[in-house]
This record gives sequence, structure tokens and C-alpha cells, in this order.
Amino acid sequence: MDVFIHAVVLAFGLILPLGVQNVFIFNQGLTQKKYLHALPAIITAGISDTLLIGAAVGGMSLILIQWPILTHVLYAAGSLFLLYMAWGLWKSSASSDKAPTAMSAGRQIAFAASVSILNPHALLDTVAVIGTSSIQYAGGERMYFTVTTMAVSWIWFLGLAAAGSVVGNHDRTGHLRIVLNRISALIMVGIALMMCWRLFNS
Repeated sequence: MDVFIHAVVLAFGLILPLGVQNVFIFNQGLTQKKYLHALPAIITAGISDTLLIGAAVGGMSLILIQWPILTHVLYAAGSLFLLYMAWGLWKSSASSDKAPTAMSAGRQIAFAASVSILNPHALLDTVAVIGTSSIQYAGGERMYFTVTTMAVSWIWFLGLAAAGSVVGNHDRTGHLRIVLNRISALIMVGIALMMCWRLFNS
């Protein structure tokens, strides 16, 4: 029971803060005409987190400790990547007063994967927090800890998109969708600047 509580609290602690991934999943639930149409983004984000958690528990943190230069490369590349995506989002939301069109399944998958796996801030936090926390467990307990953190991630994304769908049904003008795109762009810029700060101070 202690393992379960630890895993749930830890997983929610990482996933609850407002971030690019959360805003994107909520936005897809809000933008798509039907909840099921947001499943490509939900499934991609869930699979991405599952892979990251698996890598973290599997010892990826040891690789980063042995090769600290990799962390610097991830921060540098990730900062540029997030700034580019932020510029694209802001430009698309500012170019028209009309409600943004719903993303296709292919674009959802590509975007969800990029803000999940290619986001060094999320990657390093997952590896550092979940990876190091899993060391205290062994055998069945470690597997239980891993599966629980993965399950929390999936449940959160499903619920987040559902909340977006409910809000979207009441957003007749589409203004909220534009605002969310701009919020997402600002969050990307903020995270990119924070990664630059960590890079220069490391």
C-alpha cells in the first residue's frame, strides 16, 4: 500500500503542474468535435510517458550521470525546439480571429510526441524523480511502483481531454481556443528560458 501511495503522489506531483503537454491535451479535447477524435493525442501522450517512465526506472538516470554533457545538449536543443514551436503556435493564433481548426490525427500524434519525448525539461524531471525514487524498491514492488505511475499518467490524460471536451461544448465563439494556444506558446517560452538558465548555471 505504501508503494501505491508513493507512486500516485509522485506521478501526480510531476504531471499536475501546468505544462505544454497538459495544455495541448486539454486543447485537443476542447477543439475536437467529439471526444474520440482527441484519442490520437491522448494515446500518444500516454505511450510517450510510459516509455519515459520505463526508461527512468530502467536506469537512464545512470547514463545521464555518467555523461553529463548529454544533459547540456538536451537543454540546448530543447530550448531551441520549444521556442520554435511557441513561435508557430502564437503566429497561427494571431493570424486570424476565427477559431482554430481541429488538428488531424497525424498532426495530433506528431505534436503530442514532440511535447512529450522531445521536451528535455519533462524528460529529465521524469528520469531524475521517478528513476531515483524507484531505486528504493526491488522485484515486485518496483514493478508495482512503475505500473502505478504509468496508470496515473493515462488516467490523467483521459480526464484532461474529457474536461476540455466539456468546456469546448460551451465555447461557441472559439475565443477560448485561441487564448489556450497563446497560453501554451507562453508556457513553451517560459520553459525554454528556464532550461537556458539551468544550462548556463550548470
